[in-house]
Amino acid sequence: MTAVRCTWYKNIKEEFLMEDFVKIITHARRFKSAVKGLSVAQLEEVKGKLEGIIRDREKELEKEKEKNAEKLKKIAKYKKMMAADGLDLGDFQGTSARQKRGGRPAKYEIHVNGKHITWSGQGRMPNVFKEKIKAGKKIDDYLIG
Repeated sequence: MTAVRCTWYKNIKEEFLMEDFVKIITHARRFKSAVKGLSVAQLEEVKGKLEGIIRDREKELEKEKEKNAEKLKKIAKYKKMMAADGLDLGDFQGTSARQKRGGRPAKYEIHVNGKHITWSGQGRMPNVFKEKIKAGKKIDDYLIG
């Protein structure tokens, strides 16, 4: 139990530290103040590490662009094939495996203070119905039709 709490605390602490770090490194005056005690050699070392990170990030972005370009080529190819066969995306809409269900029709109704309240019989029972049942009425008294 203690280990879990310590890990949780450590993760939260690291998140706050990272937020503080980002605030410092992205704000010129804060960054200058934070590195005031570093020597030129240390600053050059930080610069080299940052440049390495930037190069890696640029390579990642380039790979992502290439991947997206391939994907766009495939999409264009399939669109062309569909057009040749006389199909469009609308022809596939009815085939989804899972479609959202509509709401259930009302099974019970009650009129209270000029308000018309209905309930399908599923989910939480409205308070109006609960109060009437506590008062001795039966739920079947409020059946529709």
